[in-house]
Amino acid sequence: MFELVLILLSTLLVSLVSLMGIFFITIKEHVFKKILLLLVSFASGTLLGAAFLHLIPESLSTQSETTFIAILAGILTFFLLEKFLWRHCHERECPIHTFAYLNLLGDGVHNFIDGVVISASFIASVPLGAVTTLAVIAHEVPQEIGDFGILIYGGFSKVKALLYNFLTAIIAIFAATLMYFFSPLFPSLEYLLAFAAGGFIYIATSDLIPELHKETQPSKSAAQFLLLLLGIVLMWVLKD
Repeated sequence: MFELVLILLSTLLVSLVSLMGIFFITIKEHVFKKILLLLVSFASGTLLGAAFLHLIPESLSTQSETTFIAILAGILTFFLLEKFLWRHCHERECPIHTFAYLNLLGDGVHNFIDGVVISASFIASVPLGAVTTLAVIAHEVPQEIGDFGILIYGGFSKVKALLYNFLTAIIAIFAATLMYFFSPLFPSLEYLLAFAAGGFIYIATSDLIPELHKETQPSKSAAQFLLLLLGIVLMWVLKD
């Protein structure tokens, strides 16, 4: 039971990282709009970095070609979801871009994985669980900042972006609890990791990067590229 308390506290701490966007709430609206595309650039980098430097390498433990099928399944699933959401929103003129919802879905899968990994680590040993929690927090910080930017750019208000980001984050608590009580029933995580990677790749390359192309001013475009690169580099630095 002591392990369960540590697991719940650790996943709650990780979930609270999703509220980092609160630091942007006090920024004046006209200033925030100027930096919004830079946040989207940074988010694109963190998504690509998370997919190629964290999720895919972790999913290749068995060197199975079915891992790559899972990546493709993630890309195709998010494509189909966007087509469905786009049609639904086109007919009803929804104010929220579909990529914002897709990002919440992709982040939810990612947070589910984080919860399972943290729980499994504490089950193995308390020190391993503590180290794993710190590692998860480290890579969540830049990604949650990027996620907040994506939701705002997608049409959410700042308050709603914080709320939805947090609700998605607490999926980790639910996943960790399931893992603690039903760990023997859990299959290998490699396919879930690969699926999440496919979703991240789709969101970054199909939805976010095309939005960045709307900026044509050379200096701002250069800043976007640098922020995108920074997101990737941070994910590389935070690699296990």
